[in-house]
Order: sequence, then C-alpha cells, then structure tokens
Amino acid sequence: MKLARASISFALALSLAACGGGGSAPPTSGTGGGTTPTPTPPTAQCSLASRQAWVKEVIDEWYLFPSLVDNSVNPSSFTSLQDYIDALVAPARAQSQDRFFTYITSIEEEEAFFNSGSSAGFGVRLGYDTTNNRVFVIESFENAPALAANIDRGTEILAIGATQATAQSVSTLMANGGPQAVIDALGPSTAGTSRYIQFRPAGGTTTDTTIAKTDYSLDPVSDRYGAKVIDDNGKKVGYVNLRTFINSADPDLRAAFQDFRSQGVTEIILDFRYNGGGLVNIAELMGDLMGQDKVGQVFSRTTLRASKANLNEQRNFEAAGQAIAPTKIAIIGRGGTASASELVANAFIPYLGNNIALVGTNTYGKPVGQFGFDLAACDDRLRVVAFRTENRDGGGDYYTGLASVMPNTCSANDDILKPLGDPTEASVATALDFLAGRPCTAISKAGQGVQAERPQREILQPDRPSAAQREVPGMF
Repeated sequence: MKLARASISFALALSLAACGGGGSAPPTSGTGGGTTPTPTPPTAQCSLASRQAWVKEVIDEWYLFPSLVDNSVNPSSFTSLQDYIDALVAPARAQSQDRFFTYITSIEEEEAFFNSGSSAGFGVRLGYDTTNNRVFVIESFENAPALAANIDRGTEILAIGATQATAQSVSTLMANGGPQAVIDALGPSTAGTSRYIQFRPAGGTTTDTTIAKTDYSLDPVSDRYGAKVIDDNGKKVGYVNLRTFINSADPDLRAAFQDFRSQGVTEIILDFRYNGGGLVNIAELMGDLMGQDKVGQVFSRTTLRASKANLNEQRNFEAAGQAIAPTKIAIIGRGGTASASELVANAFIPYLGNNIALVGTNTYGKPVGQFGFDLAACDDRLRVVAFRTENRDGGGDYYTGLASVMPNTCSANDDILKPLGDPTEASVATALDFLAGRPCTAISKAGQGVQAERPQREILQPDRPSAAQREVPGMF
C-alpha cells in the first residue's frame, strides 16, 4: 500500500509522499512524491470483499472526520467498491465536508497523468449551456487530435455518433438524457475510440469530421497562451494560465517567473478558471515563485485528525532563483477551480490583504486534501480525505468557495469566443481592472446573485471521472 499526500477535487489534488513500514506509518513530511506503508495483503487480495475490508481499514485509521463515517454500512450490500466508499462517508458528504473527495482510482492512470499529463482522448475541455442545452469547447489542448481538426475554444459541438449514420444532435442527446447522454456518446477514454463529430468553430461555418482518441501528454502551461507579459497601458502584468498542478509544470512555471523577474513584473494574474487541482509540491513551487520576500515565513499548514496530530506539518516559503515579490495578485476562478488552486490563493491572503482578489465566479470550495493508499496488486489507489490546509493565520474554512474569505472579489464572464490570455477577454480584462484600481462588481459569496455567464455554463463532467478528468474537469 502506498501513501501519498495529494489533494484532488471535482477536481483537485495535492501531492505524493514517501515512507516505508507497517499499516500506520506516516507520510514523509514535506515531500512531493513517493510511497509508504504496506499492510498485510488480504486473502484473495483483489476480491471485492477483500478490497472493501482494505478500504474500511484505511478509512478507520486515516479519515479526517472519523465521527462522520457510517459504520453501520453493510459491505455485502454493494457490488461496486466506489458505491461502498460513498456510503461509508455519506455523513461527511451531507455536511459538505467530503463531496466525493474520497474515491478509488487506478494507480497506473493517475501516475501517468501526474508525471507527464498522459491520457487518452480528443484533447478538449467541454462545457454546456444549462439554459439552451448547447455544448461548447472551452479549451483545446496542443498535440491532440481535436485542435488539429480545427476544434478550438469557442467551437460548438452539434452532433456526435460512432458514425455519421448513427450520429445524434446534441440537442436530442441533451433532451433525452441530459449531459450524461453527451458524455456517453463521446465514448470511453481509450486510444483508438473514433467518433463522427459535427461542429461549428467560433465565427465559422458548420462542418464535420471523424477523429479518433489518441494518447497525448497535456502541457500544463500552454505554449500558446500559458504564460505572458501583458502591457496594460504601459504597466507590465504577468499572466499565468495553469491547467493543472502536475510535475511537468515545474520547468514552465520557473521559466515564466524568470521572464517576469527579468522584466520587473510586480503584479500577477493567476488564471485557474478551469484548474481542478494537482500536486501539492507544484502548489508549493508556485508559492515560492511568488515569495521572494517571504522566505522562511509560513506558506501553509497541514492538519490531520487528532490521532495523527504528530504528523501535522508547516510548510514555509523557500528560496527560488526565479522568484518575484508581487505587490498585487488577481486570481481568475470559476466553479471548477478547486483544491491546489484554492490552496495557493488562500496562502497569500494574510500577506496581501486588500491587494489580492478573486475574479470570475465563486470557486468550488475544497480546503481538505487526500492521502493516497495503494493496493498495488489490484491497481487500486484509495484517495482518502485525511487533512485540511490552512494559511499563516489559520484560515481554511472555505467550504463554500474562496468568495467567502477573499478580501476582494470581481464578477466576470468566461468569454469563450476570445482566446485565453487575451487582455480583452472578459475575465482577464476584469483582472486588469482590479490590478489598476478600477471598480468592479463583487461576486456573491454564495456563488449566486450577480453572475457573469448568461446563460450559465457548466463543465461537462462524468459521474465517475478518470484520473485525468478529476484534475482537468471537462477533459475528453
């Protein structure tokens, strides 16, 4: 069994840690990758009953909310391991403490994604209009088949089928089965899956193509718009769009901040609008790259259940050669922004006060993280909510989203008809307004009220997402 410090959400993850020994051995403090305790393997190790027993043992020892575990649940009543897990932690879910953050996933799939962004698909992120039941591409990834077929941000998906003859319109799919019908029509996340797709690019005409899902590696910082310096009326503003917190983001983030440093940038836009989370070590790196003047001070604290309090940690800002000391930060977020993204934002609140803002809409609200426990023979990784994160001042109860704790918020649209990183795109423009001291309309703390999207758009996400989809919501 492996233990990994990671915070994953609808998307949000944190990191992996290492140590060896028996079933109660702790994760290595302050690390960002590795393994730990291996319990005695059960008999018939990969039978459902044995896997259920293993799950219960781990939850009983490590779950952050031990009083919110339903010990009356009968494992024999379930034919799915995930359904059993959901039943065990249902009391915590009812209190919004664990909104499906405890789950089973594949070791192989998760490690492939965390290490290099590897997954199989068309290479798009999809959202749907909840009023008119229309599906749009909100992001398209480099080195993947969709972008090569001219399916980019702002493209509307009109029809889907295994072949042209069997294709159904998106409006029919949504009317008959809602978002899940569209997800089902797109097929499994396996290389070689082929689909006929009719689509209309932004500002273009209706066309169609047949494309196959392929294995590709997601670039966490896009070469097209992921990092740049924006000239805002003579003032240089650094812009970073981080898709997900995975290890391959390290060199791109260092290069971006080195560029900011060389150009004297002191104001930053962090675009986390679709970022469901990722590895803690990358969140910590991002903190270090903005903590030139904070080395040795508190970045975050990790707090476990009372019986594991000896494992509580404090992580301080560390020196990074590419670091800057931002005087103002605008964080672009939306409903899918979670976990590691929220951790970075929350860490800077005590230091920047009124010089930090959330732009867009309210975020997901996930101030807790998971450890990962591995049953390697079964390719099972159990992600268990095991810790909460706090900033220097102990702030960390943003279960209803960052709007509830941010000193400033600015409501803004997600204008999918303009490229990400474009200074005229609604969210980027509003972030620039905040940095320049121009007024904006606040986000409702409940995530409702004055909202930018008309009609509202949500990310298209399966009920049982793949490892990659947990970290990159809406990925297909």
